[in-house]
Amino acid sequence: MNDNREVAYDEGHWRLLDRLRGKAASLIKPLSDRHIEAIAYGSIARGDVNERSDIDIFVPHLPAPSILEALIEEAGTNVTHREIVQATPTYAAKGYIYSEERRGYSFPLVPMRPIEREFYGFAGSVNLKQLNAETRVPGVDKRLMLIDPTKTGHMESPIQGKEGTVAKKLGIGVEVVRDRVRTLKRRQSVGRTGVYIKRTLSPEESFGDTYRQLAQTKAPLRRRLRTNKK
Repeated sequence: MNDNREVAYDEGHWRLLDRLRGKAASLIKPLSDRHIEAIAYGSIARGDVNERSDIDIFVPHLPAPSILEALIEEAGTNVTHREIVQATPTYAAKGYIYSEERRGYSFPLVPMRPIEREFYGFAGSVNLKQLNAETRVPGVDKRLMLIDPTKTGHMESPIQGKEGTVAKKLGIGVEVVRDRVRTLKRRQSVGRTGVYIKRTLSPEESFGDTYRQLAQTKAPLRRRLRTNKK
């Protein structure tokens, strides 16, 4: 049985994709101009967008959150709110700066493990040069479907039972694929569960100080801090 399905995009889809990718490029450019790496990931990288698609800009090696905040301000981007989020006790906590609903930046507050960094390859990610060149890349969506771009849209197929093949195609470790399959299957069976930590910052609070305060009462955060100091 052939599980592949071809999806053709109509003109409205291409216009939406172009608009969202243009917005993503405008969010990345102030960072790229200062030689700070940033990527857009998820459906905007693959092409399978809809009206509720997020524009997620990930900054893997941010010198300091204050630098990002200054660059956003210089670019005239309005910041609506800031958060520290840790999805599970074992995953790296990340800072989030939102410019509007479903639009914003994220960055790790501690160095990421390889399996955490490769998540972005699993979902599909593109840099500013690729956005400007209208390059789309393969990645896996929340349904555990591999989205493989074509000239007219994309091909999609389930990844379960094909983890090794999918890992090779995406250029990531097979354990990353297996980890994401386990996580997303669990969400499908029990529903989306709450994150371990989600802390909104006041305008006066900094990411670094707030993380250290949280670490005083959250053992998983303390462990990541101790690991990074070794």
